[in-house]
Amino acid sequence: MRRLRTRLAGALLSVLALSLTATGCSGSSGSSGSSGSSGSASPSAATAGPETVADRVEPLTDRPVPELPVTVRSADGTEVTVGSADRLVPLSGSLSEIVFTLGLGDRVVARDLTATFQQAEQLPVVTRGHDVSAESVLSLRPDLVIAETGTGPEEAIRQIRAAGVPVLVVAPATGLDDVAARIGAVADALGVPAAGQQLTRRSQQRIDAVRGDVPRDGDARPRIAFLYLRGSASVYLIGGRGSGATSLIEAAGGVDAGAASGLEKDFTAITSEALVKAAPDAILVMSKGLESVGGVDGLTEIPGVAQTPAGTDRRIVSVEDGVLLNYGPRTDQVLRSVVEQLYGESGDRA
Repeated sequence: MRRLRTRLAGALLSVLALSLTATGCSGSSGSSGSSGSSGSASPSAATAGPETVADRVEPLTDRPVPELPVTVRSADGTEVTVGSADRLVPLSGSLSEIVFTLGLGDRVVARDLTATFQQAEQLPVVTRGHDVSAESVLSLRPDLVIAETGTGPEEAIRQIRAAGVPVLVVAPATGLDDVAARIGAVADALGVPAAGQQLTRRSQQRIDAVRGDVPRDGDARPRIAFLYLRGSASVYLIGGRGSGATSLIEAAGGVDAGAASGLEKDFTAITSEALVKAAPDAILVMSKGLESVGGVDGLTEIPGVAQTPAGTDRRIVSVEDGVLLNYGPRTDQVLRSVVEQLYGESGDRA
C-alpha cells in the first residue's frame, strides 16, 4: 500500500484541478441487464461479492531459527549487518506478511498501519497517518527495521539509522514476478535463507495452481480497469501502465483496460472519455475505495462508469485494500478471489 501511495502522490497532484469535475454524480445508474461486451467474464459472478482472502497469514510448518550475523545489501545500496533478529519492525503490510509467514511473527514488536491481518492487529502502530514515526520505532528498541523504497519520510529513516539500528530497504513489488525477490531479501536478512526458498516455492506453486483454473475462451479476454477511489477526498483515478495491477489482471486471464487504451501514466483522473476508450468488461477496486463511493450503486454514478460494459453489467471485482497489490505470500488468495469474482466458481476450465 505504501508503494501505491507513492505512485499516487504525483497523480493526485496532476488531477487536483480535475477532481471537482470527476466527483459529479450526474451519471446514469447502470442497469443489471447484460451488455454486448465481448469479454468472457460472467455478468452474474462479479458483483462485489464477499471477499475470499483470509484475514490471517499461514506460517511455514517448520519454524526456522535465524543464523546470524549476516551482511546483506539493501535496495538503497547500503550494506546492512544484522546481528540479532529478536525485535523486528517491518514498515509495510506486505513486509509484515513475509516475516510472519516465514514463522518469525513472534519477533515482530510493531507494525505499519497497513498490516491488518489478524496475527499483527494487536501490535503497536508506529506510523502517523502514512508516515513513519522514528521516535515510536526507536522506543521499541528494534534489532532490525525492514522498510520499502517508498517508506518515509527520509528524515525518519536517517534518524533510525543514526541511532545505530540496521535498516533494510526492500525494492517495491510491481507484479507477480517480484514475489520471490522480496521473500528472498527478507529471509536472507533474517538469517533464514532456506525458509525463504521454501516459502517462495510454496507461493509460486499456489499461484500457478490458481492460474491453471482460469477459464479459457479462445482469444476472448475480459478487459479489466483498475480504479483507485477515495470518495471522501473526491479522488477518482484509473490505473494505466505502472499502476501495479497489470500483472494481477493478466494472471487472471484479463487485459489491463487502462494500459491497453493508451494510458501511459500510473494513474489518470477518471473522465467519461477515458472510461469509454478503456471500455472495461469489469472493474477492479479496493474494498474500502468501493465503500467510500457508496458501493456499486455509487460507483455507477461516477461519470462514464455506467456507459461502460462493466457499469452496465455491474461487474465489479473488490479485494481488501491491505492485500490487493501486496504481491507476497497471500497473492494466490488475491488471485483466486479475482478469478472467482470474474468468472464465478462454475463453468468450463482450461
